[in-house]
Amino acid sequence: MVGMKAVFQTTLAQRVDLMGRGVHGGAPARVSLLPAETNTGIVFAQAGSNGGPRRMIAASSKAVRNTDFATVIGDGKGAICSTVEHLLAAIMGLGVDNVIIEVDGGEVPIFDGSAAPFVEAINKAGIDTQSAPRRYLKILKPIRVEAGRAMGELLPYDAGFRIEIEIDFPHALIGRQRYAATLTRNVFERELSRARTFGFMSDVAKLWSAGYALGASLDNTICIAEDRILNPAGLRYTDEFVRHKALDAVGDLALAGLPILGRYHSVCGGHKLNAQVVAALEADRSAWTVVEPKRRKVRGHADLPTQVAIPAYGADRS
Repeated sequence: MVGMKAVFQTTLAQRVDLMGRGVHGGAPARVSLLPAETNTGIVFAQAGSNGGPRRMIAASSKAVRNTDFATVIGDGKGAICSTVEHLLAAIMGLGVDNVIIEVDGGEVPIFDGSAAPFVEAINKAGIDTQSAPRRYLKILKPIRVEAGRAMGELLPYDAGFRIEIEIDFPHALIGRQRYAATLTRNVFERELSRARTFGFMSDVAKLWSAGYALGASLDNTICIAEDRILNPAGLRYTDEFVRHKALDAVGDLALAGLPILGRYHSVCGGHKLNAQVVAALEADRSAWTVVEPKRRKVRGHADLPTQVAIPAYGADRS
């Protein structure tokens, strides 16, 4: 979703293996990120049963199976992968186009509750530029979804991918917060990647009884009591709550399948609303088009070399 000056697709320079624990199931969870060919996109893979072939789940709105407390995707035939949003946010925030994600245990590890561990691992592995042009999903007209107090909309915006997120919680430690930025890789890493998931002590018993948050702890969740933050180190940002909602939105909107050239605005939203907006966009073919950056000619000079190509967006004719 970021790096709108990027002309070519990218993938990882080498394999990444990470081991942690699932926040909802509480069980050990392993994830591996593999380099992928051009035009692969983001694909989750799970080992097949009884030695069968791997089950592949392409990151798309059609793959969404549940959005109650995390984004859960599946192939409709039993393969399920839960809590994908922070990993997807890191992949999109760093501008990685093609990657195969192998998941053991059915849930992506939560680590510290943010995207920072994934960002660190991807940066350590390195990102390779590929030969195929990057493709963007350009928003042509507004798409809006309303659900009670919640509202989410995608709007045309040619300067890149912009997010404008507003939250309003009836709790003195959160209240009304707003975050807005046109994302670049640097902005994502500095302002969003370290924002952690959060929850309320008053909800713990209900979540546990429903089978959620079994792996949650002060190591991976901001825990909010009636009058204080229970985490000894406090907050990483004064408005960490809305920044985490923005982080989630970046990850959830990765399910559009391509980096978005547009503006996303949400009020009191979450995983469910984000997924509904992506689904509404996909359903209205007149609301978007696929474009590729094209090199511009400079008068009096030959075409600019690839390394300094200036993107001008044109419709993809493939």
